[in-house]
Amino acid sequence: MGETIKNRRQFSIHIFIWAILYSVILFLLYSEGKEITLKICLRIAFGAVIFYTNYSLLVPHLLLKKKKILYLLSIIILLIVAYLIISNVFHFDFYKNQNLLDKRPSKFIIIIFFNAVIIIIGIVIRVYEQWIENDKIKTKIEIQKNKTELEALKNQLNPHFLFNSLNSIYSLTVKKSNDAPEAVIMLSELMRYMLYKTNDSKVLLKDEIQYIENYIKLQRIRIAKNENVKTNIKGIITSQKISPLLFISYIENAFKYGTDFKGNTEVEITISIADSELHFKCSNNIGNKAKDKESSGIGMQNTKNRLELLYPNKHWLTTVEKDNKFWVDLKLKLD
Repeated sequence: MGETIKNRRQFSIHIFIWAILYSVILFLLYSEGKEITLKICLRIAFGAVIFYTNYSLLVPHLLLKKKKILYLLSIIILLIVAYLIISNVFHFDFYKNQNLLDKRPSKFIIIIFFNAVIIIIGIVIRVYEQWIENDKIKTKIEIQKNKTELEALKNQLNPHFLFNSLNSIYSLTVKKSNDAPEAVIMLSELMRYMLYKTNDSKVLLKDEIQYIENYIKLQRIRIAKNENVKTNIKGIITSQKISPLLFISYIENAFKYGTDFKGNTEVEITISIADSELHFKCSNNIGNKAKDKESSGIGMQNTKNRLELLYPNKHWLTTVEKDNKFWVDLKLKLD
């Protein structure tokens, strides 16, 4: 449908341009006192035949396919054929004043020159249109590639999140905690959000923050000594939107490795919103649990890749491991 509309638009533009050109040439001939005959009209129209032979056939099938020598030979043949047809079939006097016969360029030069101009114009227009078309195709391929990469990253993230959450609930069931049923309900809410709301490229910021708060509640249920688990949401949240699941990997990592050998967990999460800018900070103590570089790295590298695709030149990310703490500092421009 889109291609049909484009072709119709292009056809209309060509008709409009030829109508104007045709009218101008006829007006100039009339103003010089020439009689507008059928032969003259056909001669002018023959220019369009030359143009479209080159524009629609020779350029796309030879020049744009790198068959330059064959194209050049075809153009020479086209010019010769055009000269023979114009000089024998559509012949008319180029000069009203025959006394200037000795000073005028030859008929051959005039015919070749004007047809060469028509051919050059056809080359320029067709090559430019092809460049525009190639640029559009390249953009579409890039967009599709980004969508595919984002979908793959998201598909990696969901199982990663689920496995970590199930491990948290498993630890509660092992301890026979009364909080296990509530944790299962909390997990179902989290999964509902991930399955049904994150299919869109953007979600409401308030929904994403609610999701984060629910996840932190789930972790509080799991952790016995959670008094040092702190969250702080600052700023006015209205209708801002954000790409979903950008922070969860850092928060997961904080809870996974933020417990020391005494079982104390220290995690601090701050989200500040100021107009169209969001500032996310997350810190945790580096506990005694051996770090699984493969599993912990997947989520954070996943998030880094998504940020580069979704917020190019619109985010600033810093991760630092210092003084037995791991810090994440992320700023990004919201839509």
